[in-house]
Amino acid sequence: MTTFSPPDFSDPEFESYPDARFVAAPSDGVLPEGFFSTTNLPTFVRVNGSWVAPREPRMDSGIVLAADGTLWVREGRNIRHGDLVAVGEKEDGTQGIYVQTQITPATGDDGAFTFMSSEVSREKPIDYAHMARLLLEEKERGGYPVWVTGPALVHSRARSDMSWFIANGYVGALLAGNAVAVHDIEASIYGTTLGMSSTGEITQGGHGLHMRAINRVRAAGSIANAVEQGIITDGIMYSCVKHHVPFVLTGSIRDDGPLPDVITDMLRAQDAMRQHTIKATFAVMIATALHAIATGNMLPAFVRQPDGTMRELPTICVDSSEFVVSKLKDRGTHQAFGVVTNAQDFMHILRLYVERELETRGTPARGTRASAARPSPSEARG
Repeated sequence: MTTFSPPDFSDPEFESYPDARFVAAPSDGVLPEGFFSTTNLPTFVRVNGSWVAPREPRMDSGIVLAADGTLWVREGRNIRHGDLVAVGEKEDGTQGIYVQTQITPATGDDGAFTFMSSEVSREKPIDYAHMARLLLEEKERGGYPVWVTGPALVHSRARSDMSWFIANGYVGALLAGNAVAVHDIEASIYGTTLGMSSTGEITQGGHGLHMRAINRVRAAGSIANAVEQGIITDGIMYSCVKHHVPFVLTGSIRDDGPLPDVITDMLRAQDAMRQHTIKATFAVMIATALHAIATGNMLPAFVRQPDGTMRELPTICVDSSEFVVSKLKDRGTHQAFGVVTNAQDFMHILRLYVERELETRGTPARGTRASAARPSPSEARG
């Protein structure tokens, strides 16, 4: 993975630029006219002669100067009356704000995971070995991988693989909707998802099983309570509870129930997701258009490292439709690496490669499948 450095602000050109201008917000939730609208790229603001990077970067927000001189990126709805907000339209430093757009070294490795370099195509080869190494490196460095999933991951029989990644420490937080948890829990209690058996057959009365699952969890009071009471005994939500992996479940207008843990206030839901995206060092988005775009809009495109250098924030978007991956990139998450395949194949093959890498290193994971029973990646694709 490539790294890059901030601009050399000792350059005379940067020294000649003025400090950024700040204007007080006229009221709660309202940015001043001419406010600088942030991107997800590295941004620097000149304050009292020094170039400072705002904290908690994301796109589509404002930059607030706190009383102690710290700069924060804040959504418009979180602006308070009197907050000092950076104003300006230019990103070239001439108004005291500089956005670093050239962040892929010209001499970089053509095969490396780099910014803005991947076209979306189902015909493009998928380097699972590289993705597996990236995921292992994140775990080794104590990173915070955020996984964003849709219900197709459960319906496609990838829940056991997702549970394995959670149990083995490759998930920092899970962001999903009500449906993911509902059908995962339905699978744990009744062995079905949307009333379908594991072989895809419709079961008698199966249309109501997800409602029965919701009802049992609501009676228990929470997903965690249902796990502790033995109602939920395996699966994604079980693994999150047992391995203390935080999750954010957000609601929608079509939700059944919902489960007691689901946040139905969209602003509260955004805030809850944001608590994890500001810590993210890796993102995997699988089979969900709206949640992927929502999370992508909250993510910076880079991670700042302890030595001051920066690296791309690897963002992998998996969907069976090229449209979803393209839409994510078109909405501003240009660092997203598109994988056009179904959730089951992606999860199964990625797990195989992670297990293979662990075996090479002599550090087998929990619940590793026996080698003799493991298909080769080509067999898994077929």
